[in-house]
Formats: sequence, C-alpha cells, structure tokens
Amino acid sequence: MSKFDVSRRRVLKTGAIAGAGVALPAIFTASSAAAFTNEPTGGSVTLGFNVPQTGPYADEGADELRAYELAVEHLNGGGDGGMMNTFSSKALQGNGILGKKVEYVTGDTQTKSDAARASAKSMIEKDGAVMITGGSSSGVAIAVQGLCQEAGVIFMAGLTHSNDTTGKDKKANGFRHFFNGYMSGAALAPVLKNLYGTDRIAYHLTADYTWGWTQEESIAAATEALGWQTVNKVRTPLAATDFSSYIAPVLNSGADVLVLNHYGGNMVNSLTNAVQFGLREKVVNGKNFEIVVPLYSRLMAKGAGENVKGIHGSTNWHWTLQDEGSKAFVKSFGTKYGFPPSQAAHTCYVQTMLYADAVERAGSFNPCAVVEALEGFEFDGMGNGPTLYRAEDHQCFKDVLVVRGKENPTSEFDLLEVVEVTPRAQVEYAPDHPMFAGGNLGACNPGA
Repeated sequence: MSKFDVSRRRVLKTGAIAGAGVALPAIFTASSAAAFTNEPTGGSVTLGFNVPQTGPYADEGADELRAYELAVEHLNGGGDGGMMNTFSSKALQGNGILGKKVEYVTGDTQTKSDAARASAKSMIEKDGAVMITGGSSSGVAIAVQGLCQEAGVIFMAGLTHSNDTTGKDKKANGFRHFFNGYMSGAALAPVLKNLYGTDRIAYHLTADYTWGWTQEESIAAATEALGWQTVNKVRTPLAATDFSSYIAPVLNSGADVLVLNHYGGNMVNSLTNAVQFGLREKVVNGKNFEIVVPLYSRLMAKGAGENVKGIHGSTNWHWTLQDEGSKAFVKSFGTKYGFPPSQAAHTCYVQTMLYADAVERAGSFNPCAVVEALEGFEFDGMGNGPTLYRAEDHQCFKDVLVVRGKENPTSEFDLLEVVEVTPRAQVEYAPDHPMFAGGNLGACNPGA
C-alpha cells in the first residue's frame, strides 16, 4: 500500500469519526474520497508566492518574484521552456499542471514571521492556493512551513539556510532545495584552511534568529575542527542598519578573522562598516586580517560594491555555471529581464518546477501524493548536478559552491567567481546528525 493510500484512509477515518451520528460533509462523499485542501476543480490552479517585498531582504524577494513569474510562463507553455528542456524528468509538457492553467497570487512577508504567516493564511483561505512557496528568511520559512503543515498544503521553501528548517523544525508537507549552514561549513572550511592556515582567531557577528544561530554553530564547529579558536560570538538585531557599535570591539579582541553571519542588507551594511573601520588593512597576530561571509549572493555583492573584493563565502548556485540547466535558465531569465538571475531566483524557479513535476508524476494535487513523489526523488538538469530530495528530512543534497568577490569585475553582474565546486558527498550528513536533531517529520497532512 502506498503512503498516499494510507493518507487517504486516515482522512476518511477521521471524517467518519467526526461525523458520527450526523450527515458527512460533502468533502467526504464517495465521489470525493480523496478530497484535500483547495482541490482544484476548474480549469486553473493557484500557487501562492510569499516573498519579502519590503524589509532587509527585499532585493532577494524581487528576484524571487521574477523567477516565479518566469516559471509560471514556462509551465503554461510560454517562452522557451527554460529548464523544462534540461530537466531529467520529462513529465512537464508546457500545458499547465495536469492540464490546468497555472495562476498565482503574491504576498509580502516583510521578513517577519507573523506577517508571513498571515499572508500565507490569506492565500490559502481566500485565494485557494494549493501550494505556498517563497521567503528569504529561515524564521519566515519555519513559521510558514508550520502553517502549511496545519493547513494541509505543500510548502516549497525559498531561501532558508538554517539547519532547523530540515532539522528540529522539519515538517512532512515542507521541502527545501536550498542548502544549509552545515553544508556551508563543510564546503568553506577546507578552502579557508588552505588560504589562511589552521592558527586563526575568529570573531562572529550573527543575525539574532534561527538562521544566524545555526550558521554560527556550523561555521564555528567546522573551523574549530581545523584548529581555529573562536574568541567571541555577538548577536545583532535583524532590523539593525548600522553595525559600527558591533565592529568597534573586534579591534581589541585579538581576533584576526571576522565572520559575518549576516545576509541581504544586513551583510551589506556590516561589511561596509567593517571596511570603514579599516579591518581589511589591519595586521593582527602577524597575519593579515580577513573577513568571511559564509552565505553569499550576487545581490549582496552588488550592494556592498568594492568591499567584497577577495572575500570568500558559499552560495547555492551561480549564473556562470556551465551545465546545460544553468545555461538554459540564465538565457530565459536574461531574455525576459535583461540581466542574469540570482541564487534566490534560481532556487524559487526550481522549487516551482519540482512541485509541478511531482504533481504530474503523482497524477494528483493531493499533498500526500506530492510528498510521495518528492521523497527520495533523484534528478538532474536543474543546475548543481545530480540532486537528491532525501526522504528522511526533505533536504536536497547537491554540489555546493565556494565563491569570492572578484578583484576585476567586467560588469555590475560579474561580481563573484566560483573558486571551488564542493562535491555533494563532502557536504552530506546523517539524518540524525546532532545539528539537526530534535525534530519529527511526522505524516503528511492533506487537510480538508
């Protein structure tokens, strides 16, 4: 018996108990035995794109929306098809999803968990969204993932790098294509060792929420395993715009490396402040002072300008990759918008395609059918090489990129260069790894 069949039995059983002695609700009639939340009944299906349109991650959100619109265009048969042509699965035909035209609604997460939940709730309850995706904050992703589990819809996470998203806060209805803090540490540490040696003293500035905490833990553990010392870990508010008061103490700490566990506008501002304080010109402990930005993006590099030159970090994907999928996506995105996509755009496009493909392969929009189609799914042609959606925690495993700010960029988009493609095997970990412990995936919830 498939997991989908089990879920159907569970829903029917629950309905029968709840309706004992009274007429069953229409959704549990024999003609609709597999009913689920927002089952599409007409000629279209609605997806919910929930992104930060305001707040410190708004640049990421804008590029996410561009990618979502492109994905919908391709799913509905418009444009050149993009990654549908390179995707190893050939289930998508450009005729919508299961023959239904794809429509969408959008919301603003404001990079706030409460606002994101309210936006997603409205999409599900008022707009009939059958899947929610988006976000550029792990706090938002975890909050919305929990809501989608309760509501009985699929959540295809956008940018969320916290270990907790597929660790202690994982949910059966949620899936993450983006990599995580542990993977950044596993990819970066060997490169940092070769560049800066094993005798280093690090000072961490960390965004004070789930992503920052788990990235700090991951990078500290990976570098301390090399022999580095960690002299201090300081938390900074997500709403901060001036980091001068946090940078000043670094000067007298004895540290010779500053690790900025910041993203988006936070990273742009904290790196700018660090350069203004002269950290990049300092010599400490007989070594040149270094700055590391563990999670990088082209949009952040653009915001930080000259300050990113020579600074290393990790990224999920980069538009200069030469695999067929990446080239197809860059061509489609560039034709539509006039510039190359960010890793945010890539992640959100791929997540939309993976959801649509899972529905096609399952032959149903039922969340439990989609879960079954995605768990253990191996695919290629979407950038980053062969990829696995692991069944145990719904985390994708693929190659991870180590990048650095280019010394001599040729354009406003040519700001990062890939210095290492870290093979998937180097960043994999056991499902019960201590950094991911404490959660329970649970069972899929079809709702209704």
